[in-house]
Amino acid sequence: MELLLNQKVAIITGGTRGIGKAIAHRFAREGARIALFGRNREAGEQALSEIQKECGIDAKNIHFFKVDVSDLVQVQEGIEQTTQALGPVQILVNNAGITKDQLLMKLTQDDWNAVLETNLTSIFNTSKSVIRSMMKGRYGKIINISSVVGLMGNAGQTNYAAAKAGMLGFTKALAKEVATRNICVNAIAPGFIETDMTDLLNEKQKEAILGQIAMKKLGSGQDIANAVLFLASSLSDYITGQTLTVDGGMVM
Repeated sequence: MELLLNQKVAIITGGTRGIGKAIAHRFAREGARIALFGRNREAGEQALSEIQKECGIDAKNIHFFKVDVSDLVQVQEGIEQTTQALGPVQILVNNAGITKDQLLMKLTQDDWNAVLETNLTSIFNTSKSVIRSMMKGRYGKIINISSVVGLMGNAGQTNYAAAKAGMLGFTKALAKEVATRNICVNAIAPGFIETDMTDLLNEKQKEAILGQIAMKKLGSGQDIANAVLFLASSLSDYITGQTLTVDGGMVM
């Protein structure tokens, strides 16, 4: 059976933990050649070791590059390193993100800027840095990891909601720009997914969240990774400019 991403070169930002690492595992099992971008070198090296061991991917086919995706120069350098190590980038997964939650009247300018720069400006930096190569190769898949919060809002997250909603508009606009070059640009809006952050919720908070979900359960990183794999593979070659909501029926 042919691998869905056989020898395709993929960058996954925020790829060293949580959803990003789950995506990296899925891609590795489908034959991709992977570059993980992250800000923590120790976490990056640990993720490399884990993925190599569990997925059987050769060390030459997976690399970690220390990149702050909010910094255009660092992104350009990381993509140049990726191209030298693996070849031209064909798949870009914009997964890096942070939260700095606070009610608007208490939200600081620094926390607003930090979330917008890491969650939204980053996808400008990465997409701009790979798009010329993708257009030259007449092939590309860009998948932006947004959130249901970008669709429905959430009190105490004006910065996060604005960034995640902005990703959806960016996705549609870029999709229209590059569609004739066989480049598909799509977004995924995860719901509540089991991560380090949800582990910190108390039982009352978890019950309140589950009450909003039709399936009455949290999703897993694997649920998101499967959706990303679909959008990154040839199975979705006639899909662009779309947002796939993976939320157990929370927003519908």
